[in-house]
Amino acid sequence: MATTSSRSFLDRDTQLCMSLSGRPSNIGTRFHNYLYDELGLNFVYKAFTTTDLAAAVGGVRALGIRGCAVSMPFKEDVIELVDVMHESASAIASVNTIVNEAGVLHAYNTDYQAVADLLASSEFSTDCSVAVTGSGGMAKAVVAALRDSGFTRGTVVARNTSTGPALAEAYGYGWSAESVGADLLVNVTPVGMAGGPAADST
Repeated sequence: MATTSSRSFLDRDTQLCMSLSGRPSNIGTRFHNYLYDELGLNFVYKAFTTTDLAAAVGGVRALGIRGCAVSMPFKEDVIELVDVMHESASAIASVNTIVNEAGVLHAYNTDYQAVADLLASSEFSTDCSVAVTGSGGMAKAVVAALRDSGFTRGTVVARNTSTGPALAEAYGYGWSAESVGADLLVNVTPVGMAGGPAADST
């Protein structure tokens, strides 16, 4: 479906934000540009891919691009190209956001930070046992945020016998290929996601 924008023009003060991913889509572009218009911000957002990551990140710095969202497969490879790794990114050695502060590139992981902030504002006791289903990139962010928030009794539930045990061991959790009982369950699989192959599953 076509979308319309209330932005009447771009000027020399318009700030560019962008994304780098292996398979760029229109979802983030539409979402960000819609919100820029709604909030009256003089920003524009564009999605890119690249076969030369170092040059692309160099362009973020050299051209004063304000921010860059980072998706697979670049989340780990950009680490050596940024200047400052903030705790949210260094905790899981994965970057999904670069902010350009006057030529200094700051790296964050907003997935980790969102989970950590949610846990801090919740009433869950760190005495709770936790089970995290999944062993992909988002599961890594969840497990790290749980562990760093003080939840020490955890289990990674994943059928993948390679990534599951590795994730669990990295953060001091147990691993199981089958469902386990826990006080707190975090689902980090496609199960239940609208539009996914298991949208109606539980």
